[in-house]
Amino acid sequence: MFEVISALLRSLLSGFQSHSWLVLENLALRHQLAVFRRQAPKPRLRPADRLIWVGRFRFWPDWQQVLLLVQPQTVIAWHPLGFRLFWRWESRARGRRPSVDGDLIALIRQMWQANPTWGSPRIQAELAKLGIRISDSTVRKYRPKHRRRPSAQTWKTFLHNHARELVAIDFFTVPTATFRVLYVFLVLAHERRKVLHFNITDSPSALWTTQQVVQAFPFTTAPRYLLRDRDGIYGADSVRRVESLGLEQKSIAPRSPWQNPVVERLIGSR
Repeated sequence: MFEVISALLRSLLSGFQSHSWLVLENLALRHQLAVFRRQAPKPRLRPADRLIWVGRFRFWPDWQQVLLLVQPQTVIAWHPLGFRLFWRWESRARGRRPSVDGDLIALIRQMWQANPTWGSPRIQAELAKLGIRISDSTVRKYRPKHRRRPSAQTWKTFLHNHARELVAIDFFTVPTATFRVLYVFLVLAHERRKVLHFNITDSPSALWTTQQVVQAFPFTTAPRYLLRDRDGIYGADSVRRVESLGLEQKSIAPRSPWQNPVVERLIGSR
């Protein structure tokens, strides 16, 4: 009985709707009917079906009134999923890097062990003399791991001892409904895990980033240590400007976000 009354009311109200709204409603209902007829007993949605409803969610304000297949929250959840799939396709590997020969790996490790004072550029240069062309990052990748001396202070102990004088900075991204990417810069105090400063831009630069750090610590209120990653945006000019505030910068190891845990946990990357 309720369905009959609801159908009658919708029929009466349709006379007051615009022609474009009725066309969109008709298309949405026909599409859902086609999905229901596709498979029994339970219809299965295809990627194209999800894409159609994501488009309606983006450009049609009244899309929820004619949705019968799934819950509106399901359609809303499809949008960030589509964003991830889009950028996964954009960042797909265009070509595979050649693997490093096992004998070459053993040679690199032997050179590291035999020459503990050499750095990766020196080992790379010595290999080039032998006609072996290899990147600096590959040389550092196969560096033997050394045990830490018992008397050395661990990174965790350093963070605990200097929590009051330690701030961390980092970037994280925010996708928009039109598949643009915004960059959010964050300054976080370790002691109370308080956000001291943040700002948003679509094109970050070294000058812009440095200015954000300066604005976060006006009137000589800067702490002692600044913890950050090794992003290329922190150039030489940026380092000098930040150090002029009295901040001693501590860079974490490459590909080691766990060394900056407080801000990484806040932005959700760890």
